[in-house]
Amino acid sequence: MNDATLLVPATLVLTLDLIGTFVFAISGAASGVKSRLDVFGVSVLAFVAGNAGGMIRDVLIGAVPPAVLSNWRYVAASLIAGVATFFCYPSVTRVQRIVLLFDAAGLATFAVSGTQRALAFGVNPVAAALLGMVTGIGGGMMRDLLVNEIPVVLRAELYAVAALAGAAVVVVGHLLHWPPLPTTVAGAGVCFLMRLIAIRRGWSLPVATDEGGYL
Repeated sequence: MNDATLLVPATLVLTLDLIGTFVFAISGAASGVKSRLDVFGVSVLAFVAGNAGGMIRDVLIGAVPPAVLSNWRYVAASLIAGVATFFCYPSVTRVQRIVLLFDAAGLATFAVSGTQRALAFGVNPVAAALLGMVTGIGGGMMRDLLVNEIPVVLRAELYAVAALAGAAVVVVGHLLHWPPLPTTVAGAGVCFLMRLIAIRRGWSLPVATDEGGYL
């Protein structure tokens, strides 16, 4: 295996991570504006939403310091998204459907990039898939907790399940020795489509009720 082949996964993971960071930072900033936070608070939520999942992943696999602390691009992507959303929030709300599309895209990119990064550090396939899911949902969970809301992953249509499905595709491709680029694209596509279909059709897991049953 030549050096160019070895560099492809790292470049791919960085690109996907930065895309996911920017997209989720927008969702974090929008949540901060809705909660009437100042520009600093909005920026903090943008940073948390865009980077918490990746930080959790990196700490768990021993990739320290986490990428967000050693690469200025992550912070820059988060702050640009946060400040832009703060000043252009009315425009963001007018294109809410597009924001949902970007959220689904961010979930997909983080799920597959997190899985690839975990595999690159020698994590076993099952754990790598779970870490991919954590990368996808971690930032959103922290964002919601900071504004005192039930995390969307616990109540939205097939959110974590979609991330896990995309991560599973990457793991299967890895085990079958498929090239990383098409495997990653396929995993992201599966996650993205599952999330969009779930939003459109309202698909969700059974919901608990006070009577002990489910809906």
